Amino acid sequence: MQQHDELSATAPQVDISDVGYQKRLRKRHMQMIAIGGSIGTGLFLGASGRMALAGPSLAIVYIVCGIFTFMVVRALGELVMHRPSSGAFVSYAREFLGERGAYSVGWLYFLNWSTTLVADITAVALYAHFWSPFVPIPQWALALIALAVVVALNVVSVRLFGELEFWFALVKVGTIVVFMILAVFFIVTGTPLAGHTPGISTITDNGGLFPRGLAPMLTIALGVVFAFGGTETIGVAAGESDNPRAVVPKAVNSIMWRIILFYAGSVVLFTLLLPWTAYSSSESPFVTVMSSIGIPHAGDVMNVVVLTAAMSSLNAGLYATGRTLRSMAVAGAAPRFAARLNRQGVPYGGVLITSVVGIAGVVLNLLVPKKAFEIVLNLAGLGIVGTWASIMICHWIFVRRCERGTYVRPTFRLPFAPVLNVLTLGFLAGVVALMFFDDEIGRITLVAFLAVVAAMVAGWYRVRGRLDADVLAPMQRPETATGGALDA
Repeated sequence: MQQHDELSATAPQVDISDVGYQKRLRKRHMQMIAIGGSIGTGLFLGASGRMALAGPSLAIVYIVCGIFTFMVVRALGELVMHRPSSGAFVSYAREFLGERGAYSVGWLYFLNWSTTLVADITAVALYAHFWSPFVPIPQWALALIALAVVVALNVVSVRLFGELEFWFALVKVGTIVVFMILAVFFIVTGTPLAGHTPGISTITDNGGLFPRGLAPMLTIALGVVFAFGGTETIGVAAGESDNPRAVVPKAVNSIMWRIILFYAGSVVLFTLLLPWTAYSSSESPFVTVMSSIGIPHAGDVMNVVVLTAAMSSLNAGLYATGRTLRSMAVAGAAPRFAARLNRQGVPYGGVLITSVVGIAGVVLNLLVPKKAFEIVLNLAGLGIVGTWASIMICHWIFVRRCERGTYVRPTFRLPFAPVLNVLTLGFLAGVVALMFFDDEIGRITLVAFLAVVAAMVAGWYRVRGRLDADVLAPMQRPETATGGALDA
């Protein structure tokens, strides 16, 4: 008998929140979901605002945060090899931290994506205002239209979601590649852009690598973590993949080079083409550059692309929160409505609940349209920090149980565990601590997050008495696992 390297040594755990889903995501869908998850609004819009604060040093922050992002996703990938589940980190928290841990992780992830939803519809509205015919339309109305369209598409079927993400990601990657080729051409030939000659002098003549010192580079770390939020969606999608153990390792391993190439590489090119002061938080840096090239309608084409990127992120957010809320609702830790599936196996209840938060985002766009994106960005960042921390803790416990012989670790694993777990958790804690030194919005966000934590605690005491033991019972506890996932 030959043991499968990619399987744990115990009999598979069963989380009944996975029952009813249709395994209709193919290899190409999974690969593009991984790509699309790591390239979204955080790059196409958020990079402008962060570059206005930190200048060219933003590239360094992207690389450092990208390394820790890869560690988190690699740990998640190992947990997927242990047991694929659409509940992903909520399901793993239930197994390794108990139902209280699943409750906390689930609502933190909901905080992340529901507030990201607001950021995405805000981005769509800002992008639409690039064209003069849309300027008279209020920002909140455009945000509402974007939300309605993506909600309608998301509840049709998981296959449609996979197809949309496949083409969205293909457009994003193709556009960045074309942008990079054009940027290199302008830099090598020294062709002027908006009165500036591209090259290293664009950086050295405008304050150097750290034009505003080291402090801004540190305080924008949370925003960069937000930019990488979505990479963990690959763990959620694995539960609806027809062959997750074959696809997930390749998808996870490709994340590191994508981060360095697309994020850090794009920022370096931005600052070589135009001074960092040329970029505005209200416009995508890609649109700023393409509009400066002088090619007819280049800015319009790029704006269509960044609009697509925002819709992609919005689409992925609704997908992820719908599955997360269902995993919690089946156990009684979220509204029962979130557990409902339609005939196509889509948890429409969770999708619609998330869309309600999107309505709140529409109101935010009505009241404070100029600050809506930055306010929700920080809250989303805190939600993703909490989710990533839970992944590293669950993985740490999994490794300890493997050392005791309860499980056998798969070949695809996070190396140097638990050392890298500790380093990553320390990094995430440091990112949150740096918010104390951020501007007014950063401190307001921390106060708001304390209110969120208080609401979560109150919610736990409300739901803990109604947790459904029958729902949890089919999950085989690791302490009682004795079998082996072996094959002849």
